[in-house]
Amino acid sequence: MTRRLYYDDAYRTAFSARVIRRLRHADHPAVILDQTCFYPTGGGQPCDMGWLNGVEVIDVIASEENGAILHVLAADLDLSQDQVAGRIVWSRRFDHMQQHTGQHILSQAFMRTANAETVSFHLGSEVVTIDLNVPRLSPEQVEEAERLANQVVFSDRPVRARFVPPEELAAYPLRRPPQVQGPVRVVEIEGFDATPCGGTHVARTGEIGMIKIIRLDKRGEETRVEFRCGERALADYGRKNQMVQQLAGLLTTGHFELDQAVERLQAEIKQLHRQLRQAQERLVAYEAAELAAQAERVGELTVIRRVFSDRDPGQLRQLALRLAVRPKTVALLGLAGAKAHVIGACSQDVQADMVTAVRVALHALGSSGGGGRPQFAQGGGATAHEGQVAAALEQALATVMGGASQPPPSQGGKAGIGEEPG
Repeated sequence: MTRRLYYDDAYRTAFSARVIRRLRHADHPAVILDQTCFYPTGGGQPCDMGWLNGVEVIDVIASEENGAILHVLAADLDLSQDQVAGRIVWSRRFDHMQQHTGQHILSQAFMRTANAETVSFHLGSEVVTIDLNVPRLSPEQVEEAERLANQVVFSDRPVRARFVPPEELAAYPLRRPPQVQGPVRVVEIEGFDATPCGGTHVARTGEIGMIKIIRLDKRGEETRVEFRCGERALADYGRKNQMVQQLAGLLTTGHFELDQAVERLQAEIKQLHRQLRQAQERLVAYEAAELAAQAERVGELTVIRRVFSDRDPGQLRQLALRLAVRPKTVALLGLAGAKAHVIGACSQDVQADMVTAVRVALHALGSSGGGGRPQFAQGGGATAHEGQVAAALEQALATVMGGASQPPPSQGGKAGIGEEPG
């Protein structure tokens, strides 16, 4: 069993130890020491990083069977030396101490204010979360829990950790029952929380700095709470404050009026969208009238064929539908480019199958699919230039006039299935 020096002093960063076993783990050299300051991954907390004799420690793993701690190394240690000098990365250790102690406080705060128990905890390099056993929390409950947690931080209470014999556990108001047999390591925040835990923690709550809840996510019958403590909370505040100042500058307003400025901007955008839609509708009407004036006569039908590029398929759909309002009219519109598109529409007094006509055109472009109903159909997906699309529309017109063979049944390949807008 490796003696865990961080149990005695979480602030210790350097130590000496004896190598008691050398082995390999995941193609990396690894050693087991008689004692260590390195905290192994566990309990939702990542491991410490650092060095042994100047060789980087890239992972630390605890054995559940015998209590040994495996130090995975970036390179081999000198085989002639059994004694090593170890050093951990203090900034990483202290960050984990702040986040983990903050989690204890926040979990107890949610217990007291919302009767919500913590069922899991995750401490990542960026994100820190707890999962609570409630499906939802009101904004008032979240605010109350955060306020209580920070009151405990600001009161600078002592944080103590000790191994408690099983017969003495009843004297501690544990927030959750222990998961191990025998003596249990209890982390106690004076007058507020006591819970079994093997992690590293600050000595006083004031060292946490502050606790800030960032967001909530509903996860079935549980709620995930994302938060930050200490240096992470300060960095998060700094980023967001910089963003607020930038937005306030862009909107030429004070940060305290930013929400009102955004609301005004949203209202203006909605108004502009309405005006744009109206303008587009008028433009489509004018364009339809111009195309109709240039239409060709094929028998008793008025036929509009046109190939476009750099147009939105939605605009072409609206154009085709507006053209089809005219009596005895067939509109065959194509869009050339990386995703060529074919649209066919006819007026109600034309006996034609636009689905078949569009599929013939798409087949000519090397694609399949297309769909809709007899008076309106569309499809696309193939790459084609304007000449190819124009030739495809020629075949579609021949199909409408009864002079082309039927395409193979649609297999739902590259082309999308088009339906008339509702």
